[in-house]
Amino acid sequence: MLIGGHVSPAGGLVNAFHRGVERDCDAIQIFNQSPRAWRLQTYREDDLAEFRSLLAEGPVRAIVLHAVYLINPASKDDVIRKKSLDALAHALRMGDAMGAHGVVVHPGSQVGEPLEESIDRVGDAIRYVLSESERCPLLLENTAGAGGTIGRSFEELARLVELGGGDERLGLCLDSCHLFAMGFGVRTADELSETIERCEEIVGVDRLRCIHVNDSKAAFGSKRDRHAPLGEGELGRQGCAAFFSEPRFEGLPTIFEGPGLEGRGAALADIKVARELREEGLAARGLAKGGRGGAKRGSARRGTAKRGSAQRGSARSGQRSRKGATKRGSS
Repeated sequence: MLIGGHVSPAGGLVNAFHRGVERDCDAIQIFNQSPRAWRLQTYREDDLAEFRSLLAEGPVRAIVLHAVYLINPASKDDVIRKKSLDALAHALRMGDAMGAHGVVVHPGSQVGEPLEESIDRVGDAIRYVLSESERCPLLLENTAGAGGTIGRSFEELARLVELGGGDERLGLCLDSCHLFAMGFGVRTADELSETIERCEEIVGVDRLRCIHVNDSKAAFGSKRDRHAPLGEGELGRQGCAAFFSEPRFEGLPTIFEGPGLEGRGAALADIKVARELREEGLAARGLAKGGRGGAKRGSARRGTAKRGSAQRGSARSGQRSRKGATKRGSS
């Protein structure tokens, strides 16, 4: 499992890498541009080259980009839609350039129309942005369910994968806080296992590519996206430990976004807590630990969506995962 946190890319990618090292991260997540502005940002080729070299050497071994919050590919507004497509396509091209594990995006929101019309529009957007980039996976993040947000259920995510063409570059980023806020059982290892089985049955066994582990300030089923420091919210230590020790998450970037113990983004103290929670979770499951944080640790398979054979065509394959036995890289 590649445990890490969201860090600032201020000053360039190399600086972001070193911030990850300072925080004892195996993986980092960044915004590739201001999350609340449309202005596209690029990186110098020397910065990209040095960053790729550092990433190959470690100890940070995977980077995930988070697309800007303004993106809404479901929008009926032509201006917003064009800006959304441009920003998302640009993020994927930047992901190509830096060898990213994927670009995480919120699928968007429906406004004043039937859900299916909005979802159709998102499907069109997915096909377009994938055609405008080469390798970087696009990771659809589940939402907490407030307002008209799309992607609140596994059925909606499966529909998006299907309408997006079922490309093997399409994957999911599951957020613990969002799942909890939507009323999915995730507070114990058994509850989480059942939820992930359901996800794999509906969306596909090869679609899980990234995990956000955030505790929740808001109550179960509240549909409110309010993050809390790890172990200090409604999920608690047991719930967070379940995520950090779930066998099907091995090999995946598992990112804490914040706010952390210091009231800001992920800090060294938060990553230390994450590793402690992993050990607690593994011990509760009766799983042996070896080395730092668990059994074996392998590559995050940067820049490719191939995790076994990705499902093509319909995301509603109904294929059932082998419980807890599917290896996703090595931890």
